[in-house]
Amino acid sequence: MRVLGVDPGTQRTGWGVVERRRRRIVPLASGVIRTGKRPLPARLKIIHDSLVTVIGEWSPDQFALEDIFMAKHANAAMKLGHARGAAMLAAAGAELAVHEYPPALVKRTVAGRGGADKVQVARMVAVILGLDELPGLDATDALAIAITHCQGVAAPQSGVRAKKGAPRGIAARAAAAKAAAAAAAKAGGGKAG
Repeated sequence: MRVLGVDPGTQRTGWGVVERRRRRIVPLASGVIRTGKRPLPARLKIIHDSLVTVIGEWSPDQFALEDIFMAKHANAAMKLGHARGAAMLAAAGAELAVHEYPPALVKRTVAGRGGADKVQVARMVAVILGLDELPGLDATDALAIAITHCQGVAAPQSGVRAKKGAPRGIAARAAAAKAAAAAAAKAGGGKAG
């Protein structure tokens, strides 16, 4: 499975391509689409055209996108929605289903907690993918989205949100395994005594 993850923004849109190979997630490419301070329609065209190029070059079979979040300012949320729309249009043009993930779920999947900051997420992305060098925060956010999709963290196609209480990725599974082992050891110790 090859996944293109996208972290949309009207001035900087991060993208990252990973491939799931058995139990490993392998990084293939990542980057940031910079649109500068052009008028909004020109920025959206750059985002769309750049993602069409990335899709053509890397041939993903899955497309994962960060879901919209509550912004402090309505205007910022609307602009983010436009950037997401340009990304979705690129995916639709390649007949890729769009899978959306809330930012807190992505953070929880790769860093173990939904309140992790960008630097913590970037460091965990580097660990998970075995990167010696970080490609930049927008690109690592996109890689984190792709990792989340590879982990199967419950993102159906666009418009459907993950169920509350769904598995939360690598960190959650490790914590659950540790808790189960501790419970088993405690139960085993109680029976022996």
